[in-house]
Amino acid sequence: MNKTLIKVAGSVHAALYKASGGRLARNMRGSEVVLLTTTGRRSGKRRIAPLFGQADGENWVVIASNGGHPEHTNWYHNLRDNPDVELQVGTETSQRKAETVEGDERTRLWKMMAEKYHGYDEYQASTSRVIPVVLLRPAD
Repeated sequence: MNKTLIKVAGSVHAALYKASGGRLARNMRGSEVVLLTTTGRRSGKRRIAPLFGQADGENWVVIASNGGHPEHTNWYHNLRDNPDVELQVGTETSQRKAETVEGDERTRLWKMMAEKYHGYDEYQASTSRVIPVVLLRPAD
């Protein structure tokens, strides 16, 4: 998908989600959509990204697929520089600490996410980068 289209669609999706308190735009393709707010690494501004998310106990998991493009998505660069993020699920918001997972934990969580949205396996096959799996833990 074209990057400009992804950006515009994401902005519209996030606006609908926020305006409706998650009543609209919360489910897509059978998967739950969450809003992840990061702090821009250069601008310092709050940036909101609608993402497929999945609960894993008290944690949430998101995938930094960027539609299979060869480079990481901006929100992923932002949270690597500042892992303090906000997560909105429906009307509930919480402060979270983002962590990129690797090894067996990455494998387990990737499989869990790919079962919900099969596009992730296609995205990984289309790029040489390892697509990050991000765990969002409750902030202390």
